[in-house]
Amino acid sequence: MGIKSFQGARRQQQKVTEQLPCRVCDYMSRDLITFRTDQKVIEVVEILIKHKISGGPVLNEKNELVGIISEGDCLKQISESRYYNMPMEDDTVEQRMVKNVDTLDGNMNVFDAANVFLESKHRRFPILENGKLVGQISQKDILVAALEMKGHNWNSTTKNSNC
Repeated sequence: MGIKSFQGARRQQQKVTEQLPCRVCDYMSRDLITFRTDQKVIEVVEILIKHKISGGPVLNEKNELVGIISEGDCLKQISESRYYNMPMEDDTVEQRMVKNVDTLDGNMNVFDAANVFLESKHRRFPILENGKLVGQISQKDILVAALEMKGHNWNSTTKNSNC
């Protein structure tokens, strides 16, 4: 009398051959609202509210990244103008923007980028290519990537590809 297995046939595990996009450049926003150094802060506030964004990159006349302006920078200006009884209309983006801007590499894995977000407390990072602004990645973009990757191998990356 032979031993019978009641386990049944095992299904072969399928290998995931599809390379899932998980680089920053696959999820970054490319159509950005940008600001100029000579714009008035009050105009920036109106744009932020109208477009429901929390900030954006500041470009010079050569379209080079020179800073970031955020809701917090605008709030600071509003608070100080009220405290010192100064007109709000006088401040420009250049006076209020953050000039030392951290950027991310577009080829970085989005999950490595998530760690950078956690360590830095930034809400957004500009992406430069050859010194020019090509996009911006936000915390929300990372969340979108995580949802799309749900159930897949989170380590699958395509290295050294152009964005």
